[in-house]
Amino acid sequence: MTDQGSADRRHFHRVAHDARATLSYAGRAWSCTVQDLSLKGCLVRLISEWLVDPQQAYRLTIHLSDEISIGMDVASCRQQGRNVGLHCVNIDLDSATRLRRLVELNLGDSALLERDLYALVSP
Repeated sequence: MTDQGSADRRHFHRVAHDARATLSYAGRAWSCTVQDLSLKGCLVRLISEWLVDPQQAYRLTIHLSDEISIGMDVASCRQQGRNVGLHCVNIDLDSATRLRRLVELNLGDSALLERDLYALVSP
């Protein structure tokens, strides 16, 4: 789903991560798995194929363990079959802290994380 051209234009490093997740909207919930994520969004793979409405805001919950999760409000950027690119539009402080730490551990380089954080808050 990614090509070299789009990877060169990215402002945020993406890290591969395989986690259970739930995408929900208006009392409905769909199971999915996280393929990769960044500080600004993620790529998920839906368990069953359905069309994600790009005009709707969804709630994504990434299950890190039975007790710990990352929750964020997301919007669909693109969909190709069961793969859906999601853009984070809102995240609470606890989830942001967990996401930051997860990305930091997977990047293995705090300078790369600092660059991503700068890009996140820059106009």
